[in-house]
Amino acid sequence: MKQRLALLVCASYLSTPAIPNADAQDRAFFTEVTEEVGLDFEQDPGTEGYYWAPEVMGSGGAFFDFDGDGDLDIYLLQGGPLPESKSTKRLPNKLFRQNDDGSFEDVTESSGLGNTGYGTGVAIGDVNNDGLVDVYVGNYGPDALYRNKGNGTFEDVTMASGIADNAWTASVTFCDYDADGFLDLYVSRYVKHDATKKCISRSGARDYCSAQSFDYEGDTLYRNDGDGTFTDVSTKTGIATVEAPGLGVLCQDLTGDGLLDFYVANDGEANQLWENAGDGTFRDQAIIMGAALNAFGRPEASMGVAVGDVDGDGDFDLFMTHLINQTNTLYLNDGTWGFEDVTSARGLGASSLEYTGFGTAFVDLDLDGDLDLAVVNGRVDQNPPNPDAKLSDYWNLYAEPNFLLENDGSGKFTEVSEKGGRFTSLVEVSRGLVLGDIDRDGDFDFLVTNLAGRARLFRNDAPRKGRYLMVRAYDPALKRDAHGAVVTVSASGKTYVRIADSGYSYLSANEPRAHFGIPGTSRADSIRVRWPDGSEEVFPGVELDQAVTLEKGKGRKVAKPGN
Repeated sequence: MKQRLALLVCASYLSTPAIPNADAQDRAFFTEVTEEVGLDFEQDPGTEGYYWAPEVMGSGGAFFDFDGDGDLDIYLLQGGPLPESKSTKRLPNKLFRQNDDGSFEDVTESSGLGNTGYGTGVAIGDVNNDGLVDVYVGNYGPDALYRNKGNGTFEDVTMASGIADNAWTASVTFCDYDADGFLDLYVSRYVKHDATKKCISRSGARDYCSAQSFDYEGDTLYRNDGDGTFTDVSTKTGIATVEAPGLGVLCQDLTGDGLLDFYVANDGEANQLWENAGDGTFRDQAIIMGAALNAFGRPEASMGVAVGDVDGDGDFDLFMTHLINQTNTLYLNDGTWGFEDVTSARGLGASSLEYTGFGTAFVDLDLDGDLDLAVVNGRVDQNPPNPDAKLSDYWNLYAEPNFLLENDGSGKFTEVSEKGGRFTSLVEVSRGLVLGDIDRDGDFDFLVTNLAGRARLFRNDAPRKGRYLMVRAYDPALKRDAHGAVVTVSASGKTYVRIADSGYSYLSANEPRAHFGIPGTSRADSIRVRWPDGSEEVFPGVELDQAVTLEKGKGRKVAKPGN
């Protein structure tokens, strides 16, 4: 049955129409399929009324193929009573396996992934290079690392691996920063929570405390030793020299030297751009490179973070979501000196001023060749409830709609939330935004995690203005995806640059494939891959409207990478 399904999936990829008919142009970009596919999960934030900060920051989720059958499964982190509540009730995270018919089945109990900590962020990656994807669970409290045993089950190897994070973890990501072939781990930490602290809102009512009400902690960088263990190198590498309330994190070469860097979005403090020096150490270059503060020289309450080439000039720009009364921020990479805050000039200021953004991603919604933008929202302080909010009286005070913004091709955005269907019409307290092609039809679908509400799955039905190409960058020597690979497609005289990685957005792990929309042609002329170790290869062109796997070592080597 699986083999027959694989053939059907392949056929559906190749037969997808490139240009929609007139009726399709008017349909909503997204259709909610949560109930249709049987995805049944509701997040429990904890004990209402105590205003303990962890419960308002949310829990994430992941798309990943845990059983190797070629389709995406779903992992969702649960909150539940906080340790301070002294409750003995413990709610597990949930793993949902995708069946042949596209429905989802809860296999948590048999899988061993039902971690009962207070879930925050999640990272997916093959840490021991055995061809099986493993899971790191970030918690408010002890984190956990699960090794995939290959038979549908996972083993908790936290203690054996040397992982000892017992703080308030936020976003986490796997990344081979030292190019030794093994995935290392960056853990962003938020604050040292004090449950006895009480904070008052501007209206005089009791409300959640800001990050600045607590002491900060430094982030943690674990080096993978290649033998199943990790070593905390935070001090040795320089990462521990800064203590700040970290939330979003990503790993990518942002300085153009072929080495993988880290970028950390901090809540109310300057962001960090940890430049990889190539000698096992990092330097924070965010201020020097213009990516630490906004255009007015002020830090902002950064939550989620996205990376992508929004203006088509071949380098990577950064986008941050922020608190209400602060705009979200777009840092444009000038390719030479660093980054510039161009938020207002690019149409991203006014649309975000009244919202608090969390999960976010650049994605080519309509396959027109440029990167659009999705943001999920939800406040952290009380405001008059939106009349369309359908949560409890308590959480309605924090509920907001999500929004979509369309790129005109030059890096200027226009809000098109009216086209979003239920993705933008629902008013909830959203936190995580996860991207992946759940139905294998060539576009990225959305998974949204919500506070005190259901996780929701949205199928991408946006009218298509071009064709697509999905690229998996795979290293056969390591038996795994090459996290952080940069893929450049040349087609009809234009180039399109995308990243094959899973670690971006907020508390979430995405499908690690590079996704391209390419208009005006049916074929890519060539594909170039910059691998995470800095080497580059060029692969022959392919027909569009398909998914391809490019294996390291099978392309033509580029003598001078970076040119």
